[in-house]
Amino acid sequence: MFENLTTAHLADACVRAGVPVRCASVPPVVPGWRAAGRALPCVHVGSVDVFLEAYEAAGPGDVLVVDNGGRSDEACVGDLAVLEARGAGLSGVVIWGLHRDSADIRAIGLPVFSLGALPTGPQRLDPRPADGGLVLAAVAGFDVTRGDAVLADDDGVVVVPFDRAGELTVLAAAIRDTERQQADLVHAGTTLRDQLRFADYLARRRTEPDLTFRAHLRSIGGAIEE
Repeated sequence: MFENLTTAHLADACVRAGVPVRCASVPPVVPGWRAAGRALPCVHVGSVDVFLEAYEAAGPGDVLVVDNGGRSDEACVGDLAVLEARGAGLSGVVIWGLHRDSADIRAIGLPVFSLGALPTGPQRLDPRPADGGLVLAAVAGFDVTRGDAVLADDDGVVVVPFDRAGELTVLAAAIRDTERQQADLVHAGTTLRDQLRFADYLARRRTEPDLTFRAHLRSIGGAIEE
């Protein structure tokens, strides 16, 4: 899923398709790691049992999305949870919170994305949500469910509706290819301003003050902003 695409390409595809952009700045533990797959959401309330229960229902390549409320006072995922995720066939773990056991996680090799690291684990055990904590995860102010797909890389995480992943992949690939062509032309000596006919845009804007650069780009097939 989303092979050879970045989160930036996918986010731009969402803009073009009119799909709400759901993204979060959650970096990988190891630069260069990436994960893509169906979302496997869970809410952490102080115990790893929610992860183990989530793995029971996991499909190959799923991405565990852990909602720990963005807390900075505890690490909710450690090496054993990640090792078990690898054994369950997941493609990665995204944590809206912190992790620990960084060296062991690097050695395990399963891509993990989190807000940072902290040595201490949870010192609490809160009640589970009424739905059991396996239906919905809140990340950066938006919801993630089993009806979503996840792409995570060095820039963070993007979440899209699973049933629109194919459509968005096609759009994202077109945007990627256009931008690569533009970059090749810049390297060859043709400025981006010339490629995007920026002088024409400035001239049109004098008589069409409401003309946006994005509308101009769409009219000429550019893809620098989406």
